Amino acid sequence: MTWSIVARDETTGLIGVGVTTCAFAVGARVPFVASGVGAIATQAFVNPFYGYRGLELLRAGAPAEDVVRIVTAGDEGRGERQLHLMDSQGRFAAYTGATCVDWCGHLVRDTFSVAGNMLAGPQVIEETAKAFAANRHLDLARRFIAALRAGQAVGGDKRGKQSAAILICDGEEYPYVDIRVDDHPEPLDELARIEEEGWKRFMHYRKFMPSKAQPAGLLDRPEIERRIAESIARGRD
Repeated sequence: MTWSIVARDETTGLIGVGVTTCAFAVGARVPFVASGVGAIATQAFVNPFYGYRGLELLRAGAPAEDVVRIVTAGDEGRGERQLHLMDSQGRFAAYTGATCVDWCGHLVRDTFSVAGNMLAGPQVIEETAKAFAANRHLDLARRFIAALRAGQAVGGDKRGKQSAAILICDGEEYPYVDIRVDDHPEPLDELARIEEEGWKRFMHYRKFMPSKAQPAGLLDRPEIERRIAESIARGRD
């Protein structure tokens, strides 16, 4: 009932998941991302424990292929599941259960993977992958949106549309981008609007929040405002 992208941005090193579906609140169930650890999308007849257990295994150093093998082996419902992920070394692996609803399948590339089920056809993940590869000039969140829109344009989820989400991490322990649309007739359009709204102020402010390099963050309010204004003038950077 879903298709998603797991990716690493070749230029910035950001990692994340972009996803959309004809079901409620996909961002609450499918994407799992941790800085320095990896990114996972668990979907189809979704098993959220694939995300939690998968991140535990990745933190312990398990490679992507082993994570897929371990989490599916212990699940009697694995035939109904779909999973794709990236480990801390940038290796990708994917699994589509034998009894997932058609159309279902996955693609694995050097820096990203795409997987989907209950789709209009294989063209959905094929066009999603093409658009993602073709839009390297965009930042990762916009690249996810462009790719998912390409998949939607050729049929998307064969039942329709309802929710979408993006979860991206940089080097901090909290997400770089964590936005979602839980219920909307055009979830990707709404996701794009929310992503754009974030760059009006919040994404500039985030640069001065507590970080590993500066645990207290910037606390001088006038200085924060000055730097935010400078950052907004520069645009996305």
